[in-house]
Amino acid sequence: MALAWSRGAGSIALLAMLSGGALPAQAAPSGAAQRIAWANRLTWGATAADLAASDGPGNDRWLAAQLEAPPADLPPDAAAQVAAMRITREPLAQIVVTQQAMQRDANALVDPEQKKAAREAYQKSMNALADEARSRSILRDLYAPDQLREQMTWFWFNHFNVQAGKRDIRAMVGDYEETIRTHAFGHFRDLLEATLRHPAMLRYLDNDQNAAGRINENYAREIMELHTMGVGSGYTQQDVQELARILTGVGVDLNHDAPRMRPQLQPLYLRAGLFEFNPARHDFGDKHFLGHTIKGSGFGEVEQALDLIAAAPATAHHVSAQIAGYFMGDAPPPALVDRMAQTFQRTHGDIAQVMRTMIRAPEFAASLGKTFKDPIHYAISAVRLTYGDRVILNPQPINNWLNRMGQGLYNHETPDGYDMHAAAWSGPGQMATRFDIAKQIGGGAYGLFRLPGTTADRPAFPQLQNALYFNGLQDALAQPTRAALAEATSPQEWNALFLSSPEFMHR
Repeated sequence: MALAWSRGAGSIALLAMLSGGALPAQAAPSGAAQRIAWANRLTWGATAADLAASDGPGNDRWLAAQLEAPPADLPPDAAAQVAAMRITREPLAQIVVTQQAMQRDANALVDPEQKKAAREAYQKSMNALADEARSRSILRDLYAPDQLREQMTWFWFNHFNVQAGKRDIRAMVGDYEETIRTHAFGHFRDLLEATLRHPAMLRYLDNDQNAAGRINENYAREIMELHTMGVGSGYTQQDVQELARILTGVGVDLNHDAPRMRPQLQPLYLRAGLFEFNPARHDFGDKHFLGHTIKGSGFGEVEQALDLIAAAPATAHHVSAQIAGYFMGDAPPPALVDRMAQTFQRTHGDIAQVMRTMIRAPEFAASLGKTFKDPIHYAISAVRLTYGDRVILNPQPINNWLNRMGQGLYNHETPDGYDMHAAAWSGPGQMATRFDIAKQIGGGAYGLFRLPGTTADRPAFPQLQNALYFNGLQDALAQPTRAALAEATSPQEWNALFLSSPEFMHR
């Protein structure tokens, strides 16, 4: 692994370890270090406030508030940025219809130069909508009081992945993430239907093109394989085909008026925003799905199918294993996954209760500090630790870092979402990139406090050798890390080394 810069053998040894993402032997953590470890696992990254709070992460009252309270408001400075966004000010349907008209008008132009300029303006407008969604997501991860909800929002988005670059999803992705956030701690069955009804998912997996006589199995296959039961859980190719038939007519309509159809079908037509169920496109034949016969009846077939899928023991186990792997790293303890699955089934998919079963398990406490951070956990935790509650003015540098590390928001092309295994993110190239990002964060604001479109920056040099470090963070550091930090010749170098340390790479 090539190192950009390093002083002394201790620093070189420390940074070389990063290529494998390994943790050196550590001393038993102190009480303060334990609180920080809980914060690093249950939030997007520990801050000084976590050490000072009477009810910090890991505390029963804190956990109850995180799991039971409705979505919380951002601090005023962050909330003001979100409030100014178009995705906040305009309803989804209005945005999408406006963008469609903009594209249609551009394509109708005859003059080549005018057409080119209009198409470029359309693409710029679409990109801006996706960038707003990314900025809002980053601001919430950094500053939202309900940190556990924001972590689960990212998890569920990755679980029900869509890619912003396909078709017109850039205009929809912010609302899609908001829908997921609302259901993050509800019942899995409700979350599953909420994603099914969202135009971003229907566009992404082409179910808006699924109709009687022109069956498209894309969405049906991913529901079974990725979203619910999982590969090898006992469903068959016939089940996928039958689910695709059940989903015929479930799609998207940007028109104001209902489509024309036979009078007897009109009572079965459903419309909610951009979502529609068009019975004229539906296969009304009986289906045989997961061992049950579902009579042709319209959208009620979809409801029955979702009930069967959500209640399947395989879904409980697959989803529980995914959640445990996200928080606890590779190969979570099978016994704990089984207990989570039992809670899932007993509570009819109550996500908050499944989370409580996991978090209160002794295996979970034993795993603290051992989960390798994927890129977004690394970037967000570094900024949270470095700048605390000082609200950034420009999330774009963070978005750029995520792109450099290969985990850009809404960028994953395939439905499986980003890989959560440590091996996907701990290679030498990734570690070299993280070291460069650590230098940028540790050396100053690097544009985080520069208003977009301006050149004037507001300096915010961080001092990580602070009370949080001396009262807790240092207790979790192994001797090689301490030795490397002792050789730093400047605060900037010390910051970069700390943010590059094996201990900081884990949560």
